Amino acid sequence: MIPGARLIILGRQGAGKGTQCVRLSRHLVVPHISTGDMLRAAVREKTELGVAAREVMDAGGLVGDDIMVGIVRERLSRDDARTRGYILDGFPRTVPQAIALDEITAERPLTTVIDLDVPRDLVLERLSARRVCRDCGTNYVARGRERQPWICDVCGGDVMHRDDDTPEAINHRLDLYEQQTAPLIEFYGETGRLVVVDGCSAPDEVFVRMTDAVDKSRTRG
Repeated sequence: MIPGARLIILGRQGAGKGTQCVRLSRHLVVPHISTGDMLRAAVREKTELGVAAREVMDAGGLVGDDIMVGIVRERLSRDDARTRGYILDGFPRTVPQAIALDEITAERPLTTVIDLDVPRDLVLERLSARRVCRDCGTNYVARGRERQPWICDVCGGDVMHRDDDTPEAINHRLDLYEQQTAPLIEFYGETGRLVVVDGCSAPDEVFVRMTDAVDKSRTRG
């Protein structure tokens, strides 16, 4: 069996993190931990966290560090993450979150941090065409030739345009990324844990680059 890994995947919204994380999860046999999916589930279930997070997410904002750190700490303590590792998608978003994560993972340090690099103009184009299954979260690209109603190939659910994929909300999220999350590149770069991967090519090509980055990080370790 391929060795597990403890990874963080960074990159702008629309860079293809979700697609690549799912593929890496299967390849490395580790859980794909998407904090965005965890939050959206809480919103659907109307938990206390979900109610609090709903207003922030609808406005394109980011949930507070204290809540997010608590969610991640609990998830990484489960057996699958402790034994095989994990892929973190959507966390950390800020340097304070990264510092908290280093404390959480002190006994089992990160393998590497991958920055999936896609220019802003390209992710704007991708997100404007993004559609998502309301039930299972599978992503699709609208090309204007889809049958209506659009039914998910995976689970049969309705494929819809996400409420937070309006041009205004997209630009707001990208602005927040530049202001708060981009400094993580410097933070992880200073400690030699960052690898930048070009995400502009076809998904298969990007996947090869990412697996190569993980393998090389193991060799350095």
